[in-house]
Amino acid sequence: MSRLMLFLRSLVFALLMLIATVIWAPLCFLFAPMSYPNRYYWTSRWNVFVIWAARVVCGIRYEVRGYENLPDAPVVLLSKHQSAWETIFYLCNMPRPLVYVFKKEITYIPFFGWGIALLRMIPIDRSKGKDAMAQIVAHGRRRLADGQWIIMFPEGTRSAVGRQGKYKGGGARLAVETNTPVVPIAMNSGECWPRNSFIKKPGLITVSIGKPISPEGLTANELMQKVETWIESEMRVISPAVYASERTPAAAAPIR
Repeated sequence: MSRLMLFLRSLVFALLMLIATVIWAPLCFLFAPMSYPNRYYWTSRWNVFVIWAARVVCGIRYEVRGYENLPDAPVVLLSKHQSAWETIFYLCNMPRPLVYVFKKEITYIPFFGWGIALLRMIPIDRSKGKDAMAQIVAHGRRRLADGQWIIMFPEGTRSAVGRQGKYKGGGARLAVETNTPVVPIAMNSGECWPRNSFIKKPGLITVSIGKPISPEGLTANELMQKVETWIESEMRVISPAVYASERTPAAAAPIR
């Protein structure tokens, strides 16, 4: 597909996303009096539309592996983070309402931030350090007790395709302090929706969900190490071409 065609398709998608946001965000205020499950459902229809538009306009398809690993119980989801696609996708494709931990400044963004503010998320002030973590644990404990799932991106920010960010221990600490299992998720959205790129590329995004990991008997660091090991190993399964260069010539050479 030519560069021009990719640009035009990406432009149409961006316009559709903008129009949907401007229309849907004010409507979200009408959902405020509803019960939380209904408010969550109707607010997340924006997410459904965006994922649909990405598929129809940009050719971004997806598959989910390991969906059966999601338990019917409170969990902390810890996911690889490569683009905005997964933050949109997870909200409307998990069996329970999700709680995102995000910078409070996002709620100040016109339209988009307004819709987010109506949901039971956990906005934090990262400049407060330990106080911010205490806030995550306190709010997270209540959300988990309400039957919602907490989702966090342990790398903190979007990592480039084929790269690994530094895994931070906040999600593991929350799981340990609340004795909640962790579900690791590997996904390769950056191959179709690159970070900081206007151009969206057609292709298949694979979301691979691992089995729950119990925090019992583990420190936060030990738990995070298990999560990191599984996610990064699984990334090499779902995106073998991206990590092909890791194979050393010696390993690839035939034995004489």
